[in-house]
Amino acid sequence: MSLPSAQRSTEAGRAEEPALVDGIELVGEFEGSGYREPPHLVCRPDGQIVRLPALLYQVVRALDGRHRERPGGEPVMAWVAAELCRETGRRFTTGHVAFLIDKKLAPLGVTTYSDGSPPPLTPKDNPFLAFRFRLAVVPEHVTWFLSGLFAWLFRPLLVAGALGAFAAGEVWLWTTQDTGAALQTVLSSPASVLLVVFLAIASCAFHELGHGAACRYGGVRPGVMGCGIYLVWPAFYTDITNSYRLGRAGRIRTDLGGVYFNALFVLGLLALYAATGSPLLLVAILSVHLEMIQQLLPTLRFDGYYIVADLIGIPDLFKYIGPILKRVLLRRRNDDRLRALKRWPQIVVAVWVMFLVPALLLPLGMVIVNLPQLLRADWQRINLLAQNADSSGNLALGTLSACLQSLLLVLPIAGLALALVPPVRSVVRVAWRGVKRLRRA
Repeated sequence: MSLPSAQRSTEAGRAEEPALVDGIELVGEFEGSGYREPPHLVCRPDGQIVRLPALLYQVVRALDGRHRERPGGEPVMAWVAAELCRETGRRFTTGHVAFLIDKKLAPLGVTTYSDGSPPPLTPKDNPFLAFRFRLAVVPEHVTWFLSGLFAWLFRPLLVAGALGAFAAGEVWLWTTQDTGAALQTVLSSPASVLLVVFLAIASCAFHELGHGAACRYGGVRPGVMGCGIYLVWPAFYTDITNSYRLGRAGRIRTDLGGVYFNALFVLGLLALYAATGSPLLLVAILSVHLEMIQQLLPTLRFDGYYIVADLIGIPDLFKYIGPILKRVLLRRRNDDRLRALKRWPQIVVAVWVMFLVPALLLPLGMVIVNLPQLLRADWQRINLLAQNADSSGNLALGTLSACLQSLLLVLPIAGLALALVPPVRSVVRVAWRGVKRLRRA
């Protein structure tokens, strides 16, 4: 049965009108923003959060509400233009709306084009020094269930009690226990080394569960959990993109959730150590401490970096390295990216950049200067591990332990070199441009 010609033309006209991409979700204003004009958030179907200025968000909101509020038969473009005029007090035409949709929103994968054609495939952002090679292991619904088992641990009184117990345990540990002797005992036993590695891996997994539990306690849904490679280090991750729906306090709680769960893990190990006196547990506690210190560093994209970013309300700090260096080293005026920030976030970002650059360059210089000695010492240690692989009487365990320890010796140098190549390249590029300008002057 064919449609009447009038109805066919109406359907064809609607097909040529712009619309939101299926699955787009409007989140709202980014709370605790460090921008002078707070952006608004839109969640794409692939989970990517898109930040939009207020005007573009108003276009998206008008498109989202057109079926509910638009009078029948009125073209979408005219409806959106009228909504923008009403909300902003400025004059907008359908041509203005088409420009905003075709040049701004469709390329971001938020809407179709103004003629109804689908937007281009928009890949996820590829930020500087981001986590790569992800493999999802735990699906979202399982993460939701597991995080629900532990979300109650974020109740304020429980947090205060746990942190007080952790502080008391730290005082007892570092004032009464001989950690050096415990480390020597464990390193002489391949089986003990493997058990310490297992406990360290368990602590990392529990760390990620802490992020998910903090998300659920805040009322948002954590995503998948998995593993991958960060630079050269194996690592776990939890997708907490939805934490951007929370206010500043909720986001920082989510950032600290992993380290908080590390502290809880240490409390469990301390209880076992107090009951058994096993030096293996003492070394495992030391390994968790190293993980906590690493996570709190604000240099690479560890938890400390995200704490700083959420504290000042600036999602990606690395993109301000170039503007800050140009301003400080080349005495240029602030570009648009810096002018868009509030005053105190500008100061914090500048301090962070001026801390980051030497924090990355100085270790690189030390590695380069001492590279022959470091490689020689690592090679000697690897040879010694290989020679003593069967000293424990179990060749398989000894070989596996030697391989793991050798890997731990090699990864820091390789990871540092890989992490520092991009920023060094950027600094050299900026410096070279400055030298060329001085020559022309």
